[in-house]
Amino acid sequence: MKAKHVFYWAMTLLIALETFAGGVMDLTHGRTNVFSGPTVVDVVTSLGYPVYVLVILGIWKIPGAITLVVPGFLRLKEWAYAGIVFELSGAAASQAIRGQPKDIIAPLVLLALALSSWALRPPNRVLGGTRDQKTRGAVR
Repeated sequence: MKAKHVFYWAMTLLIALETFAGGVMDLTHGRTNVFSGPTVVDVVTSLGYPVYVLVILGIWKIPGAITLVVPGFLRLKEWAYAGIVFELSGAAASQAIRGQPKDIIAPLVLLALALSSWALRPPNRVLGGTRDQKTRGAVR
């Protein structure tokens, strides 16, 4: 297996796992870390968002994470990556605007993982890639 392929899967699995776990934490109003840290409710309310936004984000994150790792669904993968970029860049911007610069680091690191995963996709996982051209964008 080539190094690029291994690195792609490492980045993809990390960002998919984080996104899936984040979705579960959002839906269950869990903690920001697995065993410690403030609850996600504390974080979103300190940023000025209503608590119900967690339900919306959680519902979007879980299928988005699954989409990244399953074969096919190339257009949906593009949307999943876009959603992850919007969520993480929005999290970093929200922290910056609220004057919490140390809390910008985690979303930016995760954003770098997501962008790495997107950039390293093999041709059969790229919309318009080799395999996709043969099937003309059909959902698989």
